[in-house]
Amino acid sequence: MPVVRNKKQGATGVNSVFDEVYGLLGEPGNDLVMRAIRDGMAPVGYTCSYVPEALLSAGQLFPVRMRAPGAAGTEAADIYLSSVTCSYVRSLLEYAMDGRYDFLRGWAFAASCDHLRRLYDNLGRLVRPGFIHILDVPHKRGAAAVAWFAEELRIFAAALGGHFGTDTGPGAVAESIRDLNAFNARLRAIGELRKLDVPRLTGGEFHALMLAAGASPKKLFAGILDDLERALRGRAPAKKFRARVVIAGGQLDDPAYINAIEDQGALVVADRLCTGSVPALAPVPEGGDPFAALAAHYLSRTSCPRMMEDHDARVRDIIALAREYRADGVIVQTVKFCDCWGVEITPLARALRDAGLPVLRLEREYHMGAEGQLRTRVQAFIESMGK
Repeated sequence: MPVVRNKKQGATGVNSVFDEVYGLLGEPGNDLVMRAIRDGMAPVGYTCSYVPEALLSAGQLFPVRMRAPGAAGTEAADIYLSSVTCSYVRSLLEYAMDGRYDFLRGWAFAASCDHLRRLYDNLGRLVRPGFIHILDVPHKRGAAAVAWFAEELRIFAAALGGHFGTDTGPGAVAESIRDLNAFNARLRAIGELRKLDVPRLTGGEFHALMLAAGASPKKLFAGILDDLERALRGRAPAKKFRARVVIAGGQLDDPAYINAIEDQGALVVADRLCTGSVPALAPVPEGGDPFAALAAHYLSRTSCPRMMEDHDARVRDIIALAREYRADGVIVQTVKFCDCWGVEITPLARALRDAGLPVLRLEREYHMGAEGQLRTRVQAFIESMGK
């Protein structure tokens, strides 16, 4: 599908490209989404990393990772959701009730936590989307769990195909996996530029790129990657930073948060988040039954504490990531009232410190707030590392 771009968008300077990237983050229904809808494509919103994008990319479908940028309050959502439900979920319901997701043709959920399950319940009752589906995701790995989840994905694919009249059979899904792997390989190569002694892009820039790619049809977003890849080859290295850090934790979809960290001198060289690049950009195995491949791939990742008995694996993966990117420390951030990460963060921080990694724990609301306190704590963290 051709990408029609205006004169400003056609500029190849890195700053011009990132202006375009940031422009796609202002509203859930961005310009590329609306262009794809006019071309006959159907956006399906999803809220959790356990929903396979490949299934939402078959035929004329494309996935949109749901955000509530600039959410100022949740007065209407608070009527239906508990005050101890995380503010990410409450913000999504507020946006949905306000009609700001009406461009979507459907919603896809995973039974990943109680808060998102309550969002699914309320969305179905209050907004009544034309298509809404929730995946039952096992909490453990193993052959039985993979077989169970593969069958869940087949049921989901059949529901998508039946509702939207598109091919979601094994052949179409296998093609979607190949296309998604190729797209993610390009994002992964850009993210790995942060391994350089003085990287050519910041963590905030890469996070914005990840978010924009997840919120846009990838066939159209590929043109932005073309421009960015060309521009980065000639870009001077970013300014020197005092320390290199890995950021880990749950939902984070506001580049301003990482920008505030980096403004204090801590370059975010790698991310292990619900909305991050590791392990989200790892390729799905190709060949064989695509539903079994997707099930095994998504259950084998160690990104979320909802998965039981994986704590030690998550610790090992974060330590390995910090060493690979030569990070001086780790920042673990959680959204207030997140049950999964709220339980995980204390033993995780202790284990990372025992491994010799300095750790900063941050609890926050979904929307950007208390920026002064954030800056102060990051400054103190950098100084505690002797940087």
